[in-house]
Amino acid sequence: MKITLKNTPEQIELVKAMASRNRDVAYEAQTALAEFIGPVLAEVVNQAPVLSNLFTTLQYNADDNPSIPLDLYFDVADEDYIQVFSQSRAGGLPTSEVLPTSSELKIATYSLDSAVSFDRRYAAKSRMDVVAKTMTRVAQEILLKQNTISANVVMTALANASTNGIAHAFASATQGTFTLADLNKLMTKSKRINTSFAGGTPDSGIAKGVTDILVSPEIVESLRAIAYNPLSTGIPNADVIAEEAYSAAGAPSFYGINVIELIELGDDAKFSKIFEAAGTAASATPAHGGTAYASDDQIVVGIDRSRESLVRPVAVDAENGGEFNLIADDQYSIRQNKIGYFGSLEEGRVVIDNRALLGVVV
Repeated sequence: MKITLKNTPEQIELVKAMASRNRDVAYEAQTALAEFIGPVLAEVVNQAPVLSNLFTTLQYNADDNPSIPLDLYFDVADEDYIQVFSQSRAGGLPTSEVLPTSSELKIATYSLDSAVSFDRRYAAKSRMDVVAKTMTRVAQEILLKQNTISANVVMTALANASTNGIAHAFASATQGTFTLADLNKLMTKSKRINTSFAGGTPDSGIAKGVTDILVSPEIVESLRAIAYNPLSTGIPNADVIAEEAYSAAGAPSFYGINVIELIELGDDAKFSKIFEAAGTAASATPAHGGTAYASDDQIVVGIDRSRESLVRPVAVDAENGGEFNLIADDQYSIRQNKIGYFGSLEEGRVVIDNRALLGVVV
């Protein structure tokens, strides 16, 4: 992630004005930069290739209370109650609330914020790189919080997910190894879980089953190895699969499923620990040989993004029409010789249908 400010005469003068000893001139320049860079920060955060951006954005007015009519998202022939996983505050424990499908789900939102500052002399010298790095730090801090919150909700929902008494997460055929056979089984289970609202075969143009899998760098390594390791499957067209893996190179894709690599997944990694803790709390930790999920296990997460199950309500500011609100921080005086900015957004994270989540414990 990198934000760059162009060295145009207008922007240089604007940055210089931020260091003016005239408080009104300095504050006006800081406000002008905030209005300009705020929408850019929102766009950068929303386009980053991370877990948090797999959620579907649902915008609402900042003074409103977001809600979702559940009966429009679920099969009318299903049971009268469903489980919805949500997080009531940033950093809190995601909980499941049992709700009737005909009710209106009120979503608890929270504020994510970041405050940064830099020395006034950098603005006086028109150090565009310092200003750009400062704004990049704001986006990084917001994105880090979003990613952690998203993992809490997704991993908790996956660890507790079951349909018709069948857990959505299952152990791989061979401990410590993820193969195409495991991916194939993941796709089959997704098809059985995801049916149409009438309980039959869904429209092929709408429901596709698993569309993306979230994996660790080690899992990606094993998938890349298919390109040069012989497949002991006895299938005549195994070479075709190996050729596909070779052609995909740095962006692997198998059976039309996108492979998204996350550093936070892997043995004893951040997201793996969240799944372990959530599964232990739910007494639902699938692993090999009936043993509990261990620190040397890792989870491959399959997501069906066609279901619009992962929802992110986000407030839209009434004044600027943007999701991210960046303002000049007025806590600093001329005597402190600093320029500060404060940025925030209000959002929530909800999994309203856990049939969109599957997992393979490797």
